[in-house]
Amino acid sequence: MFSTELLAQTLITGLMIGVLYALMALGITFIYSIVRMINWAMGEFYMLGSYIQYVAVAHMLGRDLWWLAILISTAGTFIAGYLLEPILIKPMHARAMERRDDYAAVVTIALMLMLRSLAVAIGGPYQYRPETNLPIMWVGPLPMEGARVIASVGALLALALFYVIISKTWVGLALRAAAQNRVAAQTSGIDVFKLDEIAFAIGVALAGLAGALLAPLFLVYPTNGAITTVKGFEIIVIGGLGSILGSIVGGVLLGVIEALGSVFLSPAYKDLYGFVFLIGLLVIRPNGLFGERERLV
Repeated sequence: MFSTELLAQTLITGLMIGVLYALMALGITFIYSIVRMINWAMGEFYMLGSYIQYVAVAHMLGRDLWWLAILISTAGTFIAGYLLEPILIKPMHARAMERRDDYAAVVTIALMLMLRSLAVAIGGPYQYRPETNLPIMWVGPLPMEGARVIASVGALLALALFYVIISKTWVGLALRAAAQNRVAAQTSGIDVFKLDEIAFAIGVALAGLAGALLAPLFLVYPTNGAITTVKGFEIIVIGGLGSILGSIVGGVLLGVIEALGSVFLSPAYKDLYGFVFLIGLLVIRPNGLFGERERLV
């Protein structure tokens, strides 16, 4: 039965999961904006972050230092991305190449399969859960698991920090310039290849952070990044490919739509509601909410 209190609770739940969706989609969009490629291995960096979180909590720090494990997981995925980009992604721009999009797709899909296979080989096909000492917390009228609340708060803090870095620092200014026009940025003396490394590392670190935040809720296993990858691409199409604002708005919208549909229609079709909204939106706005009409190289 519909009630104002139920609607408020549903909106709160949708907003909390929406900011986490936005965190994942932001990483995909940010890499695309700078490096001009789709990273199909994004879910595997989410998975990597969740595994680092589990290992750090279960075998190194303990449940009381879960917050430190989140920082370690984010830093670990950042370093992994920073080291992998020159090897796998840089040749796409450093050499003359006719079909860069195809190269990027093949390389990142191969990376996805490799990371997933390594996870199975090292950790086995088992599910793990990093423990925390967080109690039940109240969010408005709604009691929630502490890990869920902290995950949403952590995502909000990460989005705020990302905004500060992009808006207030020299590196952020250089990244924004490269996103608008790589050639103009390069002729201005900016090392765009170094920016590619930084952008790729930041993008996958956002995915690793999401994996670490959600590990206590959705468990840790080799394929746990698959659904997040689907959600991430769904969001960037809703928000508009290449739009950072669109990733955030699209993530929040998707979270709210799924929450409303699950409560007031049927939870069995939770994933369907977002796709129906996506199809309807593309009929009206093929570029998404904030999508770019053209891309400068």
